[in-house]
Amino acid sequence: MEKYHVLVAGQKRGLWPGIQRAGLWLASVPYGWAAGWRNRLYESGWKQTYRAPVPVVSVGNLTVGGTGKTPCVEYVARLYRQQDVRVAILSRGNASSRGRNDEAMVLEESLPDVPHLQGIDRVALARTAVEELESEILVLDDGFQHRRLHRDLDIVLIDASNPWGHGFLFPRGLLREPSASLRRAGAIVLTRCDQVRPEARSETRQTIARLAPAVPVVEAMHQPVELCNSEQAKASLELLRIRPVAAFCGIGNPGAFRDTLLSLDAELCDFRLFPDHHPYSRSDIEDLRSWANKQARDCLIVTTQKDMVKLRLSLLGGRPLWALRISMELGAGRDMLDGKLIAALNSGSRGKIISA
Repeated sequence: MEKYHVLVAGQKRGLWPGIQRAGLWLASVPYGWAAGWRNRLYESGWKQTYRAPVPVVSVGNLTVGGTGKTPCVEYVARLYRQQDVRVAILSRGNASSRGRNDEAMVLEESLPDVPHLQGIDRVALARTAVEELESEILVLDDGFQHRRLHRDLDIVLIDASNPWGHGFLFPRGLLREPSASLRRAGAIVLTRCDQVRPEARSETRQTIARLAPAVPVVEAMHQPVELCNSEQAKASLELLRIRPVAAFCGIGNPGAFRDTLLSLDAELCDFRLFPDHHPYSRSDIEDLRSWANKQARDCLIVTTQKDMVKLRLSLLGGRPLWALRISMELGAGRDMLDGKLIAALNSGSRGKIISA
């Protein structure tokens, strides 16, 4: 996966990488046609949209890979729980053979009183959440491209460190659909603002204003909070500064994880990558134990919460295994977003088929 990112980012030079990028661009043409045609079918009313009996808030993005959706979904669901509203999270999940995905497991740990329903048919999930769980509002995880279920607020996340997916549609780049689709959003959250220079952040905001001039923008940072392990123990981030660290992850944006560790002054002596949503097998765990055993005796092994919930281990190779817990901290525009979230509670969906 890292090789793919290096390729589409244009960091690999020469004839062969250029040929590979040309091939990926050719593959992106039918992908773009399909995405555009599908959107037009919904916008013209040829494809129907189901309006749930309760309001629906979607958290999504424009690009493939991690933009920080899970902390944002947690923020939205927690805000509604603080209003004493029954909320359910709906997501597509992964293939059924792999069970509940890592995002679901992280959210279930962070929000034990919020049910999380997974399945391909999110209209059916919405009905289940309302009719059987008596949910009063639904949060659609990774829902910007899911046009079949009407939403009362579309929150779109843009990663400030790579806002436009290298400028091309997938697979030549990381865009799921053209950036002009931002005009459908109700609010845009610019994430990881602390990881880019102010002038780069300003340039991204100018581009957003050109693409979607009527859509408000909120700035957010994904802040490390603490270390935690599979036994619910917690430790201070100070540990990362006084002990050597070997880290690994299988997430959509591993570079952001590595940069966060470095920003905490961690002495990063080794870093291993796995594919996004990697299902750790027995052999993977044995390999990780062997790798950890080769590290210095006082070394901390650190991963992400998404990886930790799949491993359920407190030790690797005799070294303590910790997860770095991240929370989303909103900056400029927070009051506006909170106001839109509260307003969505009164938006009045009524459980029927409508045109887009």
